[in-house]
Amino acid sequence: MARYEIEQYELHVSKFHVEAASESEAVAKLFDGMGEAIDNSLEFIEVAEDFGLPVEEYQELAEELRKGGIVIGDDVIPSIRRIIEVP
Repeated sequence: MARYEIEQYELHVSKFHVEAASESEAVAKLFDGMGEAIDNSLEFIEVAEDFGLPVEEYQELAEELRKGGIVIGDDVIPSIRRIIEVP
């Protein structure tokens, strides 16, 4: 039996402290990397099903998944970023 390493897209939220004169300045500073991450604040939200492997490039995998009862749209194999066989 083969072994696979799969990367899955997920949405997480992290909290940061930012010193600023306004909310917009705080957001701009965060975007510039000037926020201080709050320890242990990473929280899982959900699997990111809008992102995934392009069905056009992975047609065989998409068809096999559909045959197995997995719902696959026309655009992406939901949430899968990469799959490789590993030793």
